[in-house]
Amino acid sequence: MINNLLIDNVPISHFLIFSATLFVIGICGIMINKKSIINILFSIEIMLLSVNLNFIAFSKIWIDITGQIFSIFILTVAAAEAAIGLAILVLFFRNKSDISIDRIKKLKG
Repeated sequence: MINNLLIDNVPISHFLIFSATLFVIGICGIMINKKSIINILFSIEIMLLSVNLNFIAFSKIWIDITGQIFSIFILTVAAAEAAIGLAILVLFFRNKSDISIDRIKKLKG
C-alpha cells in the first residue's frame, strides 16, 4: 500500500527526465565507442529501454494499457536483436578471430 502511494505521487516529469538521460547516455555510448560492437549493442539496448520507460509512464498517467503492450513488443524485438547480433558476432569471431569494426567495414557482398 505504501509503495503504491509513492509511485502514484511521482510526477511524470521525473520519468521523462530520467528517460531522456538514459537516451542521451545511449547516444553518447554509440558516438564515443565506435571501436567496440558490443558497447554499441549495449547502447542501443539502453536507448530502447528509455523508450519503454516513456511508454510505461504515459500508460500509467493516462490509465491506458496500450503503452505497456507496446513496451512488451519493444522488449521482444530488443531481445531478438541482441540474440541475432551476438550470434553474428560469434560467427564473425570464429572466422576472423577479431570483432573490430574496422575489419567488419571491409566486408562486401
